[in-house]
Amino acid sequence: MPERSVAPMFKQTITHAGDWPVVLMDSISSVAEEDAGSIVVSASHGGVSSGEFATRHVLGGCFFNDAGVGKDEAGIAALGMLQAIGVAGATLSHDSACIGDARDHWEHGVVSHVNELAAAAGVQPGMPAQDAVAQLGT
Repeated sequence: MPERSVAPMFKQTITHAGDWPVVLMDSISSVAEEDAGSIVVSASHGGVSSGEFATRHVLGGCFFNDAGVGKDEAGIAALGMLQAIGVAGATLSHDSACIGDARDHWEHGVVSHVNELAAAAGVQPGMPAQDAVAQLGT
């Protein structure tokens, strides 16, 4: 079997929303202490395992892929976990952005679900990802 080349996971600060850095990451498992206070656009599903990574540090906000929402809303479970620690969270529609590709989430993602904190900040379903991130930075 031929050896397959695997690209490293993408993680990059690409801009700022207000005073908060905006960090794109293909996987929320890449979140680290230096990301505290950043708005993270993750291309991971928004399930409990992703929520566990996202709640390790107090982020300025966090976005996931809704993964089609799934049984018992498993694909958006992280939103409640973020709400519980005071962090705005939203998911981007699986129809708008590819799971695992943060650049695609940033360029094409459309908000599908929000927690109460994100809604209070003005983030709404149907917003492009970049507009939603900018709204959190105001």
